[in-house]
Amino acid sequence: MKDTLEDIERLEAEFHSCQKVLTAFGDEMRQHILCMMLKSECSGSRVIEIAQKTNLSRPAVSHHMQILKNSGIVKSRKEGTCIYYYLDPDDNTLGNLITLFSDIKKIMEDVPDRSGELI
Repeated sequence: MKDTLEDIERLEAEFHSCQKVLTAFGDEMRQHILCMMLKSECSGSRVIEIAQKTNLSRPAVSHHMQILKNSGIVKSRKEGTCIYYYLDPDDNTLGNLITLFSDIKKIMEDVPDRSGELI
């Protein structure tokens, strides 16, 4: 039981470290923006271009892009007065997420079968 409690405490810490990326991936519009960015040029997209493709307002797109940027999935660069957003996930961001899901799977495999219990 002690190992299980330690595993769960570690899992809680992993959830905490992945909170921003889970929030970023949890929104359907951000999922749509990410898929759209995967289809677009590697050089990046401007907010106005993303707004036109998603039918969102520029402020709404800017809000979503800031969340994606804060999560470590998207980066930006400035050229003159234009800001271009591009996909360049941090290795730690995706690595931490992979570790989290792997650990969830391991812990759940060790959970006793409770399908026969009454609720």
